[in-house]
Amino acid sequence: MSILLSDLTTLRLGGPARGYVRCESGAEVAAAVARCDAAGEPVLVVGGGSNLVISDEGFAGTVVHLAGHGAAIDGTTVTAFAGVTWDEVVAATVDAGLGGLECLSGIPGSAGATPVQNVGAYGVEVAAWLDAVELYHRATGETAWVAPDDLQLAYRTSRLKASDSDIVLSVRFALTDGASAPIRYGELARALGVEPGGTVDPRAAREQVLALRRGKGMVLDPADHDTWSVGSFFTNPVVPDDGAAVARIEAATGETPPQYPAPDGVKLSAGWLIERAGFGKGFSGGRTGVSLSTKHTLALTNRGSGTTAELLSLAAEVRDGVFARFGVELHPEPVLVGSDLPGTTGRIH
Repeated sequence: MSILLSDLTTLRLGGPARGYVRCESGAEVAAAVARCDAAGEPVLVVGGGSNLVISDEGFAGTVVHLAGHGAAIDGTTVTAFAGVTWDEVVAATVDAGLGGLECLSGIPGSAGATPVQNVGAYGVEVAAWLDAVELYHRATGETAWVAPDDLQLAYRTSRLKASDSDIVLSVRFALTDGASAPIRYGELARALGVEPGGTVDPRAAREQVLALRRGKGMVLDPADHDTWSVGSFFTNPVVPDDGAAVARIEAATGETPPQYPAPDGVKLSAGWLIERAGFGKGFSGGRTGVSLSTKHTLALTNRGSGTTAELLSLAAEVRDGVFARFGVELHPEPVLVGSDLPGTTGRIH
């Protein structure tokens, strides 16, 4: 069975796949991948499709599509199949009065993708609450639960993102009872009326995060082309803390850019840099099918008639414009399947 990958991605872009298998359990995923590997068939594992940019030519292999519902809650421990919609998991934890994941509300995609790129938003990362991940190791055919320390979790990445040797089957989180994660993100703290570092009822935090995300076109809505995206297309760049990059930006703009501490330098706001480089909301550069979101410059969107080639051309123009103005390089956050940004190397799949 073949399928158009545009039907499985939030960008609604991507050509056909040669084969398709739908899986609703970890055992089904492991069996499907094992069959493909034994036959020498390339495999692309797809969950919610919210972090994939797939070429217009599609994928010359079999798509293993993870889909399911429900999260098992035992006390403060939450376990979910990798194919469960992420926001379904978050909603279940909040409904149970558990805190930790509420700031990650509204993020599209599947539960299994969250440790792969160490999903984060509003001052919270999955790494802070992840207890264990069940992996299928393709070389041996074995399945095992591994601790977060084994995953090399870092800002928007892990060892799982750079390799498809292990497939996520299930995820497990250890949460708290009755209070949210500390509210560290200034915008959210102000909206909730608390001091940074304070806690609130998880339900209140979830509701406010969803409201903030909707205002930025970051909650999926089939009728809103601003949500036909992969969310933030570029990661926030981390620059050396010697002050040179910040000085260049200040000289070019007359403004001090937003800065956040990072383990190996200073993290800057990609959205702020994009705007100051001259790319406003809705910028398309003359393209008819794609543009920056009209609500949030960090999202590249399909306006309904776009192609992957057009989207990547826009991404490259934005990346190059930011580098030309500030000497800061932006890197794409989504996984690129079968294509790259023009001018880059390092093909995936």
